[in-house]
Amino acid sequence: MFRSRKYKDLEKKLGYRFKKEAMLARALTHSSLKGSKKVREDNERLEFVGDRVLGLAIVELLAETYPAASEGELARHLNRLVKGETCAKVGRALNIGEFLMLSESEAGSGGRLKMTILADAVEAVLGAIFLDAGYEKARDVVRRLWENEEVSFGHAAADPKSALQEWAQGQGLALPSYVEVERTGPDHAPRFTSEVRIRGKQPARGEGASKRAAEQAAASAMLEREGVTEKREIG
Repeated sequence: MFRSRKYKDLEKKLGYRFKKEAMLARALTHSSLKGSKKVREDNERLEFVGDRVLGLAIVELLAETYPAASEGELARHLNRLVKGETCAKVGRALNIGEFLMLSESEAGSGGRLKMTILADAVEAVLGAIFLDAGYEKARDVVRRLWENEEVSFGHAAADPKSALQEWAQGQGLALPSYVEVERTGPDHAPRFTSEVRIRGKQPARGEGASKRAAEQAAASAMLEREGVTEKREIG
């Protein structure tokens, strides 16, 4: 059966050759073409599948690489590795925007460079590989594409407030909120005390020379108490 080679470069970068080229074409078809006479299905359903495949593959990789890591650590780094910005970065490395099928209006508004469109396309391609060849093939592609994302806790340092938010999301908790509980010292050298609160968790407090520093200290205190990070100093 005749097979076009329009996706040759993309398949080479993926390290996977599709059995059904139509599956890859569907993964690259943006929803802006929905309703077009030339398009029967867009990539939204494949994106849904690929999101789950990616999450499982990254969880498996993290669990293998860091068997002694806490649940909080694993959740924080899972969130970093599967978030839209990371998927879009992978998409740019694949030059996936060049292969996308978009409506004229979407293409004209820079759709081939939009983060959400690139991220969704990457997930859709992973979903397509899963349906075309199974989980192991899809997992191998994930590991290959994500190897430059430095799956290392040493490279995943985030400021405490961001880290706490990622951890809370990973635990299915409400987002943190911050309250200034005290301000002391003269106007030229104030000292702030802030409290961070997450529903279902005990509040934690921190001090600093600014409201932001106090909030960061409070976030750091909660991360330490929950065993997500080791003790660190916040200036």
